[in-house]
Amino acid sequence: MTLAYGRSYLAIPGPSVVPDRVLGAMHRASPNIYEGALVEMVPGLVDDLKAVARTSADLAIYIGNGHAAWEGALANVLAPGDKVLALVSGAFGLGWAEIARRLGADVEIMDFGRQAPLDPAAVAARLARDEGGEIGAVLAVHVDTSTGIRADIAGLRAAMDGVGHGALLMVDCIASLGCDRFEMDAWGVDVTLAASQKGLMCPPGLAYVFFNERAAARRDALGSVSPWWDWNPRAAPEQFYQYFAGTAPVQLLLGQREALDMIAEEGGAQALWARHEKLARAIWAACEAWGEGGALRINAPAGARSHAVTALSLPPPQATLLRQWCEGKAGVTLGIGLGMAPSDDPAWHGHFRIGHMGHVNAHMVLGVLGVIEAGMVALEIAHGAGALAAGAQVIARA
Repeated sequence: MTLAYGRSYLAIPGPSVVPDRVLGAMHRASPNIYEGALVEMVPGLVDDLKAVARTSADLAIYIGNGHAAWEGALANVLAPGDKVLALVSGAFGLGWAEIARRLGADVEIMDFGRQAPLDPAAVAARLARDEGGEIGAVLAVHVDTSTGIRADIAGLRAAMDGVGHGALLMVDCIASLGCDRFEMDAWGVDVTLAASQKGLMCPPGLAYVFFNERAAARRDALGSVSPWWDWNPRAAPEQFYQYFAGTAPVQLLLGQREALDMIAEEGGAQALWARHEKLARAIWAACEAWGEGGALRINAPAGARSHAVTALSLPPPQATLLRQWCEGKAGVTLGIGLGMAPSDDPAWHGHFRIGHMGHVNAHMVLGVLGVIEAGMVALEIAHGAGALAAGAQVIARA
């Protein structure tokens, strides 16, 4: 017998739940792509995306996912042989570093493990030894969804400035934009990457690269950039088609416009950050209560936890069994333990993740917590009492 019939819930860290309003906005015939409403809409969409990223920098839009944002950003600032420093606290930091390597960069990795955030002091010490200024860019992932760890980007910028290093600071905000506090301009970020499918509440398909004057100067110094990846015509198009290097992704743009309207109605970036923080704290409170009577653990340390995703561990294979029970019996899909162990390693079955990003509210979070507890009871997974009450108390105090 299953209780999964009805509307399922996708509690993975991207793609996130797409609001009905966004789906409705997308479900229409394509308009004219040469003049009229769509052409007039896009400049305002660009401005509103900049507002969420807290920046006045330029924006290039690519038809693609987060991996497209990785490559688009790197293609505009790196030449083969250029040296970059990649800061890693999870699988996605490694993934971005690998893209840089395959583009011909000389990549140095500072790996901080899977349960610790990057250390700005250690980065500063490494940059201080780079007396010749060979390192041209520092790559950092604000929130690595594989580990749930949130990086201190403001602290990283301060550390780089403290040693007077001129490397570009490039930050992957694919999982964090619209969820965790991020201030591109105030924090001195040179290049910011994002995508439509997480905090921005749309289906996958739009990749965003914000870049400031320092990054623009680096691109211009390269001379030649791949026509597809070149951000110059996308950020300052003479013709509408140059925004997208061809045909516009019409339905995705209509959906993103609706999602940005919803963000504005909620109160903008500050309101998004506050909602995600409260909902995340409810999840953490429940998980900590479960852990007091069992082996469940939150992966990220307190103070470095993302408000968009929580990575958890259980003795294998309990995590996989719990995921399967929640989806098959109750209609809730939890995230796999991506990047915490190879998929053919038994330890892989000891990790799972809860995505709480974008279009998410109190009853969604409390529902997920209730299903997880039901699964642990059904599977006889040891856990502490009072988790649901602890989560509800956080919601109530909000």
